[in-house]
Amino acid sequence: MFVRELSLRDFRSYEQVSVAFPAGVSALIGSNGQGKTNLIEAIAYIATLGSHRVATDAPLIRRGATSAAVRVVASHAGRDIELQVEIDAQRPNRATFNRSPLKRPRDLLGYLNVVVFAPEDLALVKGDPSDRRHFMDQTLIALAPRLAATRSDLDRVLKQRNALLKTAQHAARRSASDVMHTLDAWDAQFARLSAQLALQRLALIDSLLPHAQAHYAMVSDDRGPFTMQYECSLPDQPAARDEAEWEQAYLAALAQRRGDEIDRGITLVGPQRDELAISVRDLPVKGYASHGESWSAALTLRLAAFELLRHDRPGGDPVLILDDVFAELDARRRQRLAEFAHRAEQTIVTAAVADDVPEVLQGAQFQVGNGEVLRVR
Repeated sequence: MFVRELSLRDFRSYEQVSVAFPAGVSALIGSNGQGKTNLIEAIAYIATLGSHRVATDAPLIRRGATSAAVRVVASHAGRDIELQVEIDAQRPNRATFNRSPLKRPRDLLGYLNVVVFAPEDLALVKGDPSDRRHFMDQTLIALAPRLAATRSDLDRVLKQRNALLKTAQHAARRSASDVMHTLDAWDAQFARLSAQLALQRLALIDSLLPHAQAHYAMVSDDRGPFTMQYECSLPDQPAARDEAEWEQAYLAALAQRRGDEIDRGITLVGPQRDELAISVRDLPVKGYASHGESWSAALTLRLAAFELLRHDRPGGDPVLILDDVFAELDARRRQRLAEFAHRAEQTIVTAAVADDVPEVLQGAQFQVGNGEVLRVR
């Protein structure tokens, strides 16, 4: 699959723009601040319904506008599909598939797979655990779009449960029993959804690890070992990967920590507190790895996700997007990434100057500037 056409209205810096991409390699060239990343952000947004740069949708709408639209025509095996999302500042976002309205935007997930490698990806290995949890969940949803509903439901239940815990801090004795009864109901939902997500994350790490180990050796010349370990917040993690056992383990942990949770007004057990521990040579990458090793580890995670999507999802290769990363890498890592990217069905590269794009990735070239995108080769 590849993106054949991208059209934007009032998205970031663009009032109106349309770009036709070929299969293979395309390079977007332009000075910093001219809108290269805005283009690939839009492609990634329609694939994931999220930005790799910001946490909310508001910054995606051009200043002075009240809504933005992203439209992509993707081609696979000679068949085109059209995906569109309207991002609105005043009401819920809306989406269409082949111009037919969808019940909710998340119904678009799974039609287009995209893997982005960007300078922000250093946070995957050097940032907060939330960055690594987001990586796991984003990859899971790309593999199985139905998990977006599980993730959304868990977020909703967690929000409600935390609000109830804060209420319990100040509840009068007479109303305390009512609060506890309501909390029991939220605990049951939270335990069920937590068990589902945690087991999916564990299975994901099992699937990613062989790809990650192979790619780490490729990009770094370091035989490692490169390891990933899912660290669950459950104090007593079941030995078997049985959903019912995990659900009961979460219920037990919630009951054990209830007093502490009421004192602090926040949920202390669950997938929202789990960690993906990444190590090289038995040392955590975070806090121990050099700058080059950290880049290798971050790149490894993205390439492993690409391989997993390539093999486990229908529709051909994901679209591979490399956002202004070649200037950040040394010559050896740059060359090995370029050789890998050249073999993808579609690779879109951004760079400030054409010389930053490795020779093996010479293909279609677009000049980006002054709100325009012009193909020059």
